[in-house]
Amino acid sequence: MSTPLARRSLAPESAASHNSVVPDAPIKVAILSPHPVLVEGFAAMLGRHADRTEVVQMPATVGGDEPDVVLYDVITLLDDTDEVLDRMVKARACAIVAVERALRPDLLARAHLHGVDLFVALDVQPDDLVEAIEKAAAGAEHVDCADQAGPNGGSSIAQLLGADVALTEREAWVLGLIAQGLSNDEIARAGYLSINTVKTYVRSAYRKIGVRSRSQAVAWALHRGLPSVAGVPRS
Repeated sequence: MSTPLARRSLAPESAASHNSVVPDAPIKVAILSPHPVLVEGFAAMLGRHADRTEVVQMPATVGGDEPDVVLYDVITLLDDTDEVLDRMVKARACAIVAVERALRPDLLARAHLHGVDLFVALDVQPDDLVEAIEKAAAGAEHVDCADQAGPNGGSSIAQLLGADVALTEREAWVLGLIAQGLSNDEIARAGYLSINTVKTYVRSAYRKIGVRSRSQAVAWALHRGLPSVAGVPRS
């Protein structure tokens, strides 16, 4: 998991789908959120599938009896530093399914950059939630971030960062840095790119989002919730 990649959000499918991965024993699931109502709600949803999932507590230290999967509410990033999620991804064996917040795509982008395994919408249906957990526990494969998601299955990272206007991940990253106030030269150094390559991404992004100036691009990026801090995406 050292190189974060876009993963799939789960579109609604039948629980009996041939793509489902049903384990031999219930999957141990820990739910992390600063909001008790959310924790209780997800626990109740998983309780309907007690033969497939078991809600457990997250051990305080690495090395304890870890869950198989962690449901991670991205709103937690408002209280925790990114290092907490980063340590969870790198030091623990459990898979991580992020719970997205529709009004905070920047938080989901941060979780994505740290390498969460899958993500689901806050209003995910119980069967879809269990299926996402089973796929994460089984080691779901990396997929293209342009995968389409259903109405309750969440949106892909690229969709949240401008795929509705066909922005590539690299173009979205460049716009995020423009929103921070970085110059083309600074962006080139940050991404180990030539200045001409950066200018190509900028022109292409401007065309797609329908702006003509840097100030207009900043306004567009901030309105869409592009992350203010991001790692360099893959080419």
